[in-house]
Amino acid sequence: MNKLLLATIGFVAFSGPAMSADMAARPYKAPPPIVAPIYDWTGFYIGANGGWGESHSCVDFLNAAGVAFAQGCRDRSGGLIGGQLGYRWQASQWVFGLEAQGDWADLSNTRVSLLIPTLSTRTRTSGIGLFTGQIGYAWNASLFYVKGGAAVTDTRFSILDTASGVELAAASATRWGGTVGVGWEYGFAPNWSAGIEYDHLFLGHRNNSFTATDPRLVGFLNSRISQDVDMITLRINYRFGGYGSAVVAKY
Repeated sequence: MNKLLLATIGFVAFSGPAMSADMAARPYKAPPPIVAPIYDWTGFYIGANGGWGESHSCVDFLNAAGVAFAQGCRDRSGGLIGGQLGYRWQASQWVFGLEAQGDWADLSNTRVSLLIPTLSTRTRTSGIGLFTGQIGYAWNASLFYVKGGAAVTDTRFSILDTASGVELAAASATRWGGTVGVGWEYGFAPNWSAGIEYDHLFLGHRNNSFTATDPRLVGFLNSRISQDVDMITLRINYRFGGYGSAVVAKY
């Protein structure tokens, strides 16, 4: 019995270093690299937006000789809701795009005439369109961009009787101008992104002809409206195409 115990102890003592040597000799295999997806902004997209706008407008009356009589300026804010569609192309971290946006607007202001207090003027903007180019810089799913291009509004100018509010004369116009803006967008899910954007519209001034039989307007043939618009909108977009390419993450 003692001989069997001594033989077992000797075998274990001899085989232990040998087994350790065999295990140390096995080659080490590194774990596979971690693959992380990169958000790709390239592709066509369509979305919706809504927010707030403010119109700053000034009105002048013009007589037959072209002499202007200032009627005052006023700001008015209101709601915006609409949609946008466009295309973006990403090169490295730079993102370039083209976009068309259309919004229904409720921007209306009324002011008592400085020249004829029994009359009031009202300027109402009911529609806004933007046609812009974009340049942005992306940090994976986060995109900061600036934009600029053309702007168009659907604006109606009215002359009202101050006491009754009855419309005495009116002229509607499609006004073109320019716009610049800045925005931030975040891809919160594959193909979905949301963001916030600010735009300023430069619409300059435009003359509108009107005809009226009210004796208070005799001698005035035109109105001139100068207008700027500021917009802040929240946006959500759906982009068509894949999520993006896989790259090896470095740690």
